[in-house]
Amino acid sequence: MTDVLTRTELLRRAALGGVAISIPGFLAACGGDGDSAATTTAGPKELADTMRMSNWPYYIDVDTKTKKRPTLEQFKQKTGVTVRYFEDVNDNATFFGKIQRPLSQGQSIDRDLIVMTDNSRYPGLLVDRGWLEPLDKSAIPNITNLQDSLKSPSFDPDREFSLPWVSGMTGIATNLNVTPKPVTSVDQLLEDPKLKGKVTLLTEMADTVAMVMLANGDDPTKVDDTSFQKALDRIQRAVNSGQVRQFTGNDYTGPLSRGDLAAAVSWSGDVVQLAPDNPNLVWNLPDSGSDIWTDNMMIPKGGDAFTASTFMNFFYDPKIAAQLIAGIQFVSPVKGAQEEVRKLDPDLADNTLIFPDDEMLAKVVIFDTKALQNQDYNEKWQTLIGS
Repeated sequence: MTDVLTRTELLRRAALGGVAISIPGFLAACGGDGDSAATTTAGPKELADTMRMSNWPYYIDVDTKTKKRPTLEQFKQKTGVTVRYFEDVNDNATFFGKIQRPLSQGQSIDRDLIVMTDNSRYPGLLVDRGWLEPLDKSAIPNITNLQDSLKSPSFDPDREFSLPWVSGMTGIATNLNVTPKPVTSVDQLLEDPKLKGKVTLLTEMADTVAMVMLANGDDPTKVDDTSFQKALDRIQRAVNSGQVRQFTGNDYTGPLSRGDLAAAVSWSGDVVQLAPDNPNLVWNLPDSGSDIWTDNMMIPKGGDAFTASTFMNFFYDPKIAAQLIAGIQFVSPVKGAQEEVRKLDPDLADNTLIFPDDEMLAKVVIFDTKALQNQDYNEKWQTLIGS
């Protein structure tokens, strides 16, 4: 385990300003590199020489000595396919903004696989607009290892177009160097004057709104105009008062680690990774609960469905899934991964932020998909986070 550069080290370096997240430009229709195009589902079922994947930063295992990605190297050894791996998904809205024009014009984005989050509206938009290739399930016998709770998401109930990469939970991270006790309630986060100007919320509507709705006693799985506006008004008051410094994506990690923030609405895996280097960082689900989300692999139109599906199958081998989770420490969607992780690191296998227990799962919900698609809600949210 000592040779693996996990998300801990990468996030630690980013927090200290030692690493910049590069965002490679899109290829082909979005600026090509001249490689031959991948075969599509209409062609023969032959693996391509190269598969191109867009994912979030720090979402793959990395070897400290070789700087290579062990699971991707193993995939190449097994199949002969080289994975060109791009860390260019920094938030769902921005990434969708990059790909929607070429996809709407029937053009390839020169990716065989992309990863987007189900508590945003964008996976549903991709499905509804016909911008995804169906999975080649004949190439994914390991799909039987998919956790039962993830088999039928509302945006893709039969898993025709998507398969989970990993999941995570949204909660509150606290720097105990700044405030002596963990922030465990939304009331304190939004209203405690001792935290004024030292709080950040997430730009993702579902993450922040779900948490506030639960604190208000409302149900984020069944959003209506009244409960949505009530949550927005409460967040707006916290912004207007100066309680909330800003809305962020992953970039809360640096200020939080340095002590510029007292508390941040954050994603579970990030803080699991940062805490070993900074024991003053703690993460909690709010007392009133929060949301759980899944990042999903999807094949954009023009992508090689057979090669991408073969890749999915590889990562649904519990041994491979365990290597990935040991590297990035988010929640695995693969049955049997916990047992394999236990062989690598027993402490990780017992960490409820990576393998949630029933008590923790009882406190998290999946945000209302219809609310994610509501244009009025989205416009109001964008206005609020831009204020």
